[in-house]
Amino acid sequence: VFILSSKSVALFRSMREWWIHVGLICIPLVAVYLHIPPPQLSTALQKWHGAGKVFHFRGFKIFYRDSLGALGSSDVIILLHGFPTSSYDWSKIWDPLTQRFHRVIALDFLGFGFSDKPRPHKYSIFEQASVVEALVAHLGLSNQRVNLVSHDYGDTVALELLYRSDQNRTGRLTLNSLCLSNGGLFPETHHPRLLQMLLKDSSFLAPILTRLTNFVIFQKGIGEVFGPYTQPTDAEFWDMWTGLRYNDGNLVLDSILQYINQRLKHRERWVGALTSTYVPLHMIYGPLDPVNPHPQFIRLYQKLVQRSTVTILDEHISHYPQLEDPTGFLNAYFNFIHSF
Repeated sequence: VFILSSKSVALFRSMREWWIHVGLICIPLVAVYLHIPPPQLSTALQKWHGAGKVFHFRGFKIFYRDSLGALGSSDVIILLHGFPTSSYDWSKIWDPLTQRFHRVIALDFLGFGFSDKPRPHKYSIFEQASVVEALVAHLGLSNQRVNLVSHDYGDTVALELLYRSDQNRTGRLTLNSLCLSNGGLFPETHHPRLLQMLLKDSSFLAPILTRLTNFVIFQKGIGEVFGPYTQPTDAEFWDMWTGLRYNDGNLVLDSILQYINQRLKHRERWVGALTSTYVPLHMIYGPLDPVNPHPQFIRLYQKLVQRSTVTILDEHISHYPQLEDPTGFLNAYFNFIHSF
């Protein structure tokens, strides 16, 4: 028994020393990883960034693009991006839009893309709507009728802007039309990803998860909401990740994700605005979307929003229709714009 005990003690000491060595190696590696600098901008992102400008909103810098387009047209279009990406989501349809509209405008919401990403900060849909209103005022377009096109997170911002417009709020936008796409308008048909649920609901895990999220995890998560035949290229995945990491954007994901809870809390306000408005409405929908699945989402939309027209794209198009099928998206949108 004594001999066995001695061997056990020796084994325990050996294992303890081994774990100490592992710890001594891992701790600095983890420390380096957690402070790894953000990736460099690709040539394409540099070009997008270089063509943009910045304005100030309540002390924060907001990045935006504003391109003059078609001569002889006075039409203005404003593009509102989704989570967790940026205005660069509109890059594939930007040039065709400039051939139709006098001004094409997009911004990075606070906490996204090239805009400031303050922390700690209570991000909200209401604040993002105020950012859009401030940009419109900054550009001298407060009295101009504008066409809104939105996606995902941007859909909910658009609904708050619609509510303010229909309620004649001070500083409101004057909306000429609204085109939505693949947004979680209805909490009852919205299925957030697992990581989103963990980040929005776990105050203990969230700071750890936001720091540990890396390109591989990000690529897998984003890839799951694209169709199997419309996956981004490696370069496009990397550009999305770079935009997220810019200004340490990964560290504010949990704060931004409170928008999912806000959608539930303010459902009556935002869905009510959608169902009661007389602003021309259209929905462009990628039916393979796992976040807003077919047919439950689109059936509920058509039931509740009877004044809206709808385009359902090809069956292999998923959550990012403007990137997965830019031609189909543009055709649907131009048909809508020319219909009224």
